[in-house]
Amino acid sequence: MTEPTYDILGIGNAIVDVVASAEESFLSRHDMHKGAMALIDAATADAIYAAMPPGQESSGGSAANTCAVAAGLGSRVAYIGKVADDKLGGVFRHDINAIGVHFPTRPLSDGAPTAQCLILVTPDGQRTMNTFLGACVSLTEADVDPALVGASAVTYLEGYLFDPPAAQAAFRKAAAAAHAAGRKVALSLSDAFCVNRHREAFLDLVANHVDILFANETEITALYQRNSFEQAAEAARADAALVALTRGEAGSLILQGHETLPIAVEPTSLVDSTGAGDAYAAGFLAGLTAGETLARCGRIASIAAAEIISHYGARPHTDLRKRVAAS
Repeated sequence: MTEPTYDILGIGNAIVDVVASAEESFLSRHDMHKGAMALIDAATADAIYAAMPPGQESSGGSAANTCAVAAGLGSRVAYIGKVADDKLGGVFRHDINAIGVHFPTRPLSDGAPTAQCLILVTPDGQRTMNTFLGACVSLTEADVDPALVGASAVTYLEGYLFDPPAAQAAFRKAAAAAHAAGRKVALSLSDAFCVNRHREAFLDLVANHVDILFANETEITALYQRNSFEQAAEAARADAALVALTRGEAGSLILQGHETLPIAVEPTSLVDSTGAGDAYAAGFLAGLTAGETLARCGRIASIAAAEIISHYGARPHTDLRKRVAAS
């Protein structure tokens, strides 16, 4: 097997994020469920955007955030995601290229505009997301280049992208191409509501196509419909070769075969939880593809997540490579 050109290839929803602070009352007025991600249409997106406080705008999307953090850690990274041939699509492309991520996907020239995610952060640091998918739903198997997948050590799939049937087919094509080339496939479950919508399809994907699984406590219990985290973790252990489960302030748990590694949380002040799981996956995969031990991968992941939640937005504000090297 040849040496990979890229350490990580992310596949996900290419979205421009708008992050703003908001009181609980704002969520109530707009019938939002705190901490969840809701899919909205263009009209609802316009209405929420007009009503929400001033925010920070940046290129985003779960897998794109993971790619950005991994690139900041020194990994060689590529990304597949669909934007439109419009102003926001240009902003997204410029941003992700500027941080060193290879982004070869052709833009959508005739169809929906580039996606937006309107993120409200309450005083407790919880983020509530309202996503207009726009051009994201146009990603298909044709956008998955088997050669690019085969040139990447790990192909990382974003669970949020699982809603459109065409994207599910793209996931399976990418997984097949990765395994044909002797590479690994990682999946983030992304959101419990998404898991509940597609539980059977996710179970099939995890059991038959995924080598590395990322999830938080809510997502993993939703997937396996177990009463406790411990029971769900054991079910995940049986399905995936390597599992990394985050538990907020309780840290995380890494499972491989009969081995169980608890990872302590990195102390920090919670400002905004947006992108915490994305950053954790980035740190873990950056360490894994660099040949680090699982314990060290978990440590890097925790450091990356702690940096992200210490400020607004899902991209690093400090030099993560230096922070990891000093740990």
